[in-house]
Amino acid sequence: MLTHIVIWKYRAEVSVEERQEHAARLRRLREIIPEVHSLSVGFDVLSLPRSYDLGLVAVFRDRAGLEVYTVHPEHVAVVQLGRSITEHIASVDFEDGEKT
Repeated sequence: MLTHIVIWKYRAEVSVEERQEHAARLRRLREIIPEVHSLSVGFDVLSLPRSYDLGLVAVFRDRAGLEVYTVHPEHVAVVQLGRSITEHIASVDFEDGEKT
């Protein structure tokens, strides 16, 4: 299994409605892209100085599934939206049980 984690820090002027639309479009990817094994999206609840605003955890059976997801037109469109409304994005991808 391969886990894909992304976090977004929105620009201050981005409205609540824009943030909610971004999250909703991310959530819909599970229904649209069959290679997604599981997907969770949620807003930060602690509001710490180090916190980001939104997080996504997606799990794929393998790297090939992530690659299909990465280039899927619906995912590409959501990526473009996310880039347009954020000041910073971070991600990590790892295979469960992989030794370093």
